[in-house]
Amino acid sequence: QVQLVESGGGLVQAGGSLRLSCAASGHTFSTYVMGWFRQAPGKEREFVAAISWNGLTTYYADSVQDRFTISRDNAKNTVYLQMNSLKAEDTAVYYCARKKFWTTMNSIARYYDYWGQGTQVTVSS
Repeated sequence: QVQLVESGGGLVQAGGSLRLSCAASGHTFSTYVMGWFRQAPGKEREFVAAISWNGLTTYYADSVQDRFTISRDNAKNTVYLQMNSLKAEDTAVYYCARKKFWTTMNSIARYYDYWGQGTQVTVSS
């Protein structure tokens, strides 16, 4: 069965960095678009970044543009989210998810069919 397992979350001071990983199994990882979303307490789940199946195309939310970088290693079935210059407002549970095709709907959660369990990121100010 399809599994997505996030790791790498933790507590970091504002201005610091973290790298999240999402290990995939149970499907042909290299053929899927992968995305990162986050959800803060009391807020809706929001899009963070997406990457095409071959890693050549990426897309970011305005709030993380130039601070976060999404990448993937298809040989390792893993997608990453490098987060730099972290802010208190980046505090959330971060989820990875997959979708089949790269479209204009990459930021819409309902178009992703499998999700990981999430990893907590807490940024102290």
